[in-house]
Amino acid sequence: MTGIGGIARVGILGGTFNPPHLGHLVCAQEALVQLGLARVVLIPARMPPHKPVPDEPGAGHRLALCRLAVDGDQRFAVADDELVRPGPSYTVDTLQELHSQAPDSELFLIVGGDVAAGLPRWREPERVLSLATLAVARRRGTARASVADALQGLRGGERAEFFAMPRIGVSSTMVRRRVRAREPIRYIVPDAVASYIDEHRLYTGGPEAG
Repeated sequence: MTGIGGIARVGILGGTFNPPHLGHLVCAQEALVQLGLARVVLIPARMPPHKPVPDEPGAGHRLALCRLAVDGDQRFAVADDELVRPGPSYTVDTLQELHSQAPDSELFLIVGGDVAAGLPRWREPERVLSLATLAVARRRGTARASVADALQGLRGGERAEFFAMPRIGVSSTMVRRRVRAREPIRYIVPDAVASYIDEHRLYTGGPEAG
């Protein structure tokens, strides 16, 4: 179920969250604060259309990890819309579903600059931009001008908003690698996420992994 409710300005942060880490949460927080959002909803993808989920522990585990990551913070919520919908997780379908559930909410799709620059290659990119304002995290590696150039030919691209994102050298790939190497992941992921990964032996090749 969606975590939008009747709130007016809502950020949508999608991804595999495999696992969610502090970089995801900082991104969500900065978007919320700088763009004046009331809430940010994390939506884990069941089946990303352009790449497989590496070291997939199972969608149920990734959903549980997301819920643990934001537990106790009323600014954030988690929705399972893409996990319960069959087929690839296309953003346009998710936004349409969210808009139907909460037509009075103003949606902001939170993405990194590299993702924003590739938006023209998405399924129905102009429909995406009609359903949500693009909220682009400004980080090193992708110039704002290249994002603007990519969006220039798309109706609705001119409404994109940018927010500053601190440089945080953390990735889900790094977390999984550290788990396999039996290195600590505390302070890289929320404590509850670290405990769940350890309890269920995720990313180690153990019986509950894969």
